[in-house]
Amino acid sequence: MKKIKTVYDHIRSNNIKTTLLILLFPMIFIGLIFLFTLFVAPTQTAIETCIAVAIPTFIICGIWMLISWAFGDAMMLNIAGAHEVTADNREHREIYRTVENVALASGLPTPRVYIIDDDSMNAFATGRTPRDASVALTRGIIKRLDKLELEGVIAHEMAHIGNRDIRLDMMIITGIGVTVFIADIMWRFMYTSHHHRDNDRDQVNIAAVILMVWLALCVFNWVVTPLLHMAISRNREYSADATGAHITRNPDALASALRKITTDSRVESLDRIHSMAAICIANPSNPRAFFSNLMSTHPPVDQRIARLESMNLKS
Repeated sequence: MKKIKTVYDHIRSNNIKTTLLILLFPMIFIGLIFLFTLFVAPTQTAIETCIAVAIPTFIICGIWMLISWAFGDAMMLNIAGAHEVTADNREHREIYRTVENVALASGLPTPRVYIIDDDSMNAFATGRTPRDASVALTRGIIKRLDKLELEGVIAHEMAHIGNRDIRLDMMIITGIGVTVFIADIMWRFMYTSHHHRDNDRDQVNIAAVILMVWLALCVFNWVVTPLLHMAISRNREYSADATGAHITRNPDALASALRKITTDSRVESLDRIHSMAAICIANPSNPRAFFSNLMSTHPPVDQRIARLESMNLKS
């Protein structure tokens, strides 16, 4: 008989994945630089290039991870343009109470509640631990879902908080930010040096090596990282759906919410931030975007709905 996974199994699994990602990200990155540099330089030069790039990369990654641990959730909420609401806020008092009640049912502390000023329907959770977590809801999802559907969505996000998915996502998203930042600096350096370069052979060889390092960064950012993120995120959505349904004892309400959400889940503030797609209950990017469909971090919504509708929680 197959063992049923508990919340503690999911937490343990996410802790292991977080550790592996912290180790794998720089290792894969350095490996790509070595392989790309081999195309234009001898093995010794490729090794020297890897060493020259590895040291500052590990330092920058270490600093960035510390920054992400301290401010990662605030950075993501800021990107989304979210603003906090409290129980004293008359306009959003009801939604705050709903989050509070679902948190109580899930046995977790009440997270901070944020509203995104967007008429589309989406939501996400972020933070390091359940004690400092936040749930962000678009204005549209609050207005266009009924109470039971909204409770299902909030329960889904509480499941991500309880499973520690939020910490893993925060580390991935901010980790991607490091390599994107480095790639941008290298591109600017290549562009500037191109206008001041003579035809000296050594200068040309150095430029070729720098170009290969930049290409390795691009492959890492746009191919390797999304694939890793996709592999990690898809199964977690099924888990969060199931856990959320158990919290509310109403899988049909979450299934109904998902049907509505997928008709209008695009959030303009997140449209170009592909790395944040995984933390939302549905893909917030342009649904016609080839990249977002190819590297989707969410399983097909019809499969999620089918699983929810097959659940029997009446007993």
